[in-house]
Amino acid sequence: MQPLKKRVAELANSIAEAMVRLDVASKKRQLAELDQQLAVPEVWNNPTRAQELSKQAANVRNVIEPWETLQAQAADIIELMELGDDSLQGEFEAQIGALEEEFAARRKELLFDGQYDDHDAIVRISAGAGGTDAQDWAQMLERMYLRWAEKSQIEARNVERSTGEEAGIKTSVLEMSGPYAYGKLRSEHGVHRLVRLSPFNADNLRQTSFALVEVLPKIDAPDEVEIDDGDLKIDVYRAGGHGGQSVNTTDSAVRITHLPTNTVVAIQNERSQLQNKETALKILRSKLAQLQLEQHASSLKDLKAGESANWGSQIRNYVLHPYTLVKDTRTKYEDKDAGKVLDGKLDGFMQSYLEAPVE
Repeated sequence: MQPLKKRVAELANSIAEAMVRLDVASKKRQLAELDQQLAVPEVWNNPTRAQELSKQAANVRNVIEPWETLQAQAADIIELMELGDDSLQGEFEAQIGALEEEFAARRKELLFDGQYDDHDAIVRISAGAGGTDAQDWAQMLERMYLRWAEKSQIEARNVERSTGEEAGIKTSVLEMSGPYAYGKLRSEHGVHRLVRLSPFNADNLRQTSFALVEVLPKIDAPDEVEIDDGDLKIDVYRAGGHGGQSVNTTDSAVRITHLPTNTVVAIQNERSQLQNKETALKILRSKLAQLQLEQHASSLKDLKAGESANWGSQIRNYVLHPYTLVKDTRTKYEDKDAGKVLDGKLDGFMQSYLEAPVE
């Protein structure tokens, strides 16, 4: 029984150390504050804000509770083993083995040590040059991330989408909500390159297409990234539909420019100008937070214009012809089953990036 006692004691210590590294204590304080805000009846006068707070509370709770359960289960086993009933040795061994497996799976969370890794994410997909092929490729990537979200218990919502003339999309903005959404998805930030036989070419020639994926931490609290109103230029205009037709008779679309960095966000998805402005400001805060991370800047005042994800930062190749292979250019991780990758099998790429991040 002694080796088992030693094993579970070491496991309990490892769990405690992991909880310190994950700063579970401060997350519990954060959850208490969120629950306190949600307990005030007036908060529900603003349903959008109340829903955001509820989502934040659920995300924090989903991080805390599995670790507290692990810790409690290890403590229970230690207590029962102190009673010294040798007839239960086999049962203890099975329970400890199951706990060790659960801990091994959970300890991957220790890789999420970036400033915004515990935040939700905003994923913006833009088709590159190449017309219909590139727009179709952008839509394939959109589907890939939606399938990944579905398999990963991450909630996905489309907040902006511009369709192509013939097929595919020009741009798509997805909001991803769930534990460590940004931490998991930041591996996807950059240019994705596709090589295939073009379905849009009469001669069925081999075609190379590019799409840019921007992954931004979703900033809910304005005080996390404070923007000076004097640094903003806000334009309103009439929303346009597919093929240039008007879909709105009022100036509901909003374009916001952060003048010091020349960062532009345009939104026309919602029916009201106010909703579009709120969404655009959220995405702008997220873009500036990402820019701050990339430039290692201590404040927005230190940011330089034009230094963000660009078309030179190619991160992954997807080859569908003459063979199938998806390969990450940074980590060299690869998967020969391109079909499964495009159906959302991304965890291997994400894990290898977190274990050997290239900044």
